[in-house]
Amino acid sequence: MVSDPSATDARQVRTRAKLLRAMLTLLEQGPFEGITVRALAAKAGVGYATFFRHYPDKEALLDDLAADEIAGLLGEAMPLFSAENTGRACVALFEFISRRQALWRALLTGGAAPRLREQFVGQARKLAAESPHAASVCPIDLRVTFATSATIEIIGWWLRQAEELPIETIAGILDRLVIMPTVAER
Repeated sequence: MVSDPSATDARQVRTRAKLLRAMLTLLEQGPFEGITVRALAAKAGVGYATFFRHYPDKEALLDDLAADEIAGLLGEAMPLFSAENTGRACVALFEFISRRQALWRALLTGGAAPRLREQFVGQARKLAAESPHAASVCPIDLRVTFATSATIEIIGWWLRQAEELPIETIAGILDRLVIMPTVAER
């Protein structure tokens, strides 16, 4: 009897989803460095060996989680982006993060921040490479790296504040400090 490949694929999808949820939960409870593969497997309700059928290590799982989150963020903000009204995209970015504050706090603290930055810069570079852009003194790769790095710093700063700034306020700060100057460099 030959097994149904779609059943295996569905099982793999469910297991990956369980592992991603487990990582989210554990990140909300403590720093990335303190999370073990055993804890991830236990929280996901899967066997220790099963974890390694899906990911070579916990860093790969974190990369997967960060990639999904950043793709969602860019998917909401980028369609609203225009050189004439950069503020709308900034508001959308902070609205997205606001709905997932616990996750973004966890991703931006401890050992997860460099991986999140790497994923964010990589996805932003890919978007920039696919979009037409005018020649500039400042190379597009540098502008993207600067803008995404500064954006991550502003997001992290916002999430660390004891008293939360309104979304429109922090979006305006991002727009004035990072986005408008980067766009003006075109």
